[in-house]
Amino acid sequence: MTQLTQFTQRARAVALRTVKHAAVAGVLLASAVTAMAQTDSPVGTWQTIDDHTGQPKALVQISQDGSGSLNGKVIKGLSANDQPDRRCTECTDARKDQLILGMTIINDMKKDGDGWDHGHILDPENGKIYKCKMHLEDGGNKLVVRGYIGVALLGRSQTWVRQQ
Repeated sequence: MTQLTQFTQRARAVALRTVKHAAVAGVLLASAVTAMAQTDSPVGTWQTIDDHTGQPKALVQISQDGSGSLNGKVIKGLSANDQPDRRCTECTDARKDQLILGMTIINDMKKDGDGWDHGHILDPENGKIYKCKMHLEDGGNKLVVRGYIGVALLGRSQTWVRQQ
């Protein structure tokens, strides 16, 4: 083999390794950006906590629609006495007597500064619909959800925990 051929083969091998390293770096960077984006947004699955017992109550899946609004639905009950066929008997809107499992309980949340606001949340226990605002804490691992009537001072907050 001539020196030129050996040089060309070595140059190709180095170029191939460089391309492979760049591809791996790109995948790692994209993964990191995706992980960071998830902690900057409530999109994902959240474990709700019962106000009275402090025990896990349900899993709520928050997703973003085409207009950028966030909505959340109950995907699993977690309490010991939870029944999958439980219905929202107290609801007064179109959700009256509908299954709570699969029910959308958060509607139309819009980004507002460091949080999300201007939406509504349903409490399926009492059928009441409240104005809602939320913000992330603890590096995106906790979601503080506040339901209120009139002004945000007149309401209550729950802290939900992000599930992986």
